[in-house]
Amino acid sequence: MKKQLFTIALLFCASLPGFCQAPAVTSLSAEEVIQRMYARDAVRESLAGGYSGGREYMLENKKLNKRAVLTVAISGDADGTKHFEVVSEEGWKGANKHVLRKMLESEAESSGPTTRPKTRIVPENYDFQLVGSESVMGRLAYVIDVAPKRADKYLFSGRIWVDAEDYAVARVDGQPAKSPSFWTHSVHFVQQYHKDGTFWFPVNTTSVTEAMIFGTTDVTIRYFDYRPAHETAQGDKVMEARYVQH
Repeated sequence: MKKQLFTIALLFCASLPGFCQAPAVTSLSAEEVIQRMYARDAVRESLAGGYSGGREYMLENKKLNKRAVLTVAISGDADGTKHFEVVSEEGWKGANKHVLRKMLESEAESSGPTTRPKTRIVPENYDFQLVGSESVMGRLAYVIDVAPKRADKYLFSGRIWVDAEDYAVARVDGQPAKSPSFWTHSVHFVQQYHKDGTFWFPVNTTSVTEAMIFGTTDVTIRYFDYRPAHETAQGDKVMEARYVQH
């Protein structure tokens, strides 16, 4: 009887790939993980055909007792190019104009077809080192240190977590490869992603900037209503309702 039960268990596991076995996270090199990540990203982008969503940026500086909030709509083309439209803004006008809107301009610029290849997490731009595996939001992920190959404002130095099943970036933790300003001591950011059906979208980004004059400035980005382009039409009314609330 025990032998029969053991045989049944083996057959059951064989019929459900990945159900009875944890991913072999030590069997791949960092370069192999990155290659699979890039290939899976290409497939997901092709299936999505672009995307749309919303963001809320919140900037706070306790030293100056200032706060700014910017809400935007974002759409992404099939080739990764991003387009932003400001929906509303409130609070510290100077920060909205010279910080948050500048962030949008920089991200839009870096997403263009001529610049994007120079910013992607690929061997042409980074060196990689696999340091282990960890659980991220209940899912096993490869932990990889990334080092930029050049001092570029669009690159970063830090660590990424790559989902061991979907080979999608689940978390990024780092700092810019090049300081954005002489007046800036340091910038540290953390970005989290989550799985929504077949696709992975950002959930939130937090960054802390230490500057000579202004002290510590915190920026939090909340992402909402992200969905692939083929679902956009049926969800437009829902998106409009969310913006009215903001």
